[in-house]
This record gives sequence, structure tokens and C-alpha cells, in this order.
Amino acid sequence: MDPKNSASDSVQRLAQGELAGEIDFLTARIRSQGSSRANSLLAPLDLKVRSYSVLSLACSDLAPTQREVAEFLSLDPSQIVPLVDQLESRGLVERVTAPHDRRTKVIAGTKEGKKLYLQARKATAEGEEASLEALSSEERTTLRELLTRIAFGA
Repeated sequence: MDPKNSASDSVQRLAQGELAGEIDFLTARIRSQGSSRANSLLAPLDLKVRSYSVLSLACSDLAPTQREVAEFLSLDPSQIVPLVDQLESRGLVERVTAPHDRRTKVIAGTKEGKKLYLQARKATAEGEEASLEALSSEERTTLRELLTRIAFGA
């Protein structure tokens, strides 16, 4: 018996249980699967989901502070510092003075960081496509809208 099929059979069998209908369980399972897939796709770029997320925000025009990044990613600020330090040591981001407040530092993507971010974004888009292959374009749009409302109350 193929162990992979056995695991798949077990998952299908357990999916008949009450837990499989709970939204928090389903979102946790999807997040775990998505993070695993994304980490695999980002590995050749020496990134993981968390470092990619920080790089993405740094390469945007939003000029986020470390505290804002921590809040947005629902991480403790102490978890953001080593992520930014690691990206900074690789020359991908830098801490710069905020244009609106000289006392505040924001995280900004460097030229190399923006170049790597584009490669990483392509990889994560491939992962998203694989995750959502069973959904139509309209269903994907609806899912994105619903998840955005849940995540941000928008």
C-alpha cells in the first residue's frame, strides 16, 4: 500500500467529521498548506513566508514602520526585528528616516530587494494558482473579497 495514498485516504475519512466543517479549522488548514507550498517555492530565493511578507511591504510605496509590519502580519514586534535584520544584512531592505517624521524609521526595499521581490511574487503567484485551481475566476474573486472582509473588516 502506498503511504501517500494511505495518508490521503485518512484525510478524506477524517474530513467527514464535525471538525472539518469549522471555519477556524478550515482556515488554519488552508494556511498551513499555503505556507508550506509558498515556503517550498520561496526556498530557492532564500526566503520564507514571513521574510517574503516583510520584503513585500518594504518594497511597496507604503513606507511601513516595523511596528506597523508587526501589527499587519499579526506578529509580535520582537519577531519582526530579526526578519528585518536578516533582510537588511542581505542588502534587500534598509531602515530609513520616514519622510513625514524624522524621528521615525521605516523599512524600504533596496534596488536588489525590489528585484528579488518580483521573483518571489512570481513564485507566490504560482503557489496561489495551485491552491485555487479548483475554483473558477469568479469564485476566486468572491473568496478574495470574503477573506479581505474577514481579515480587515473592509
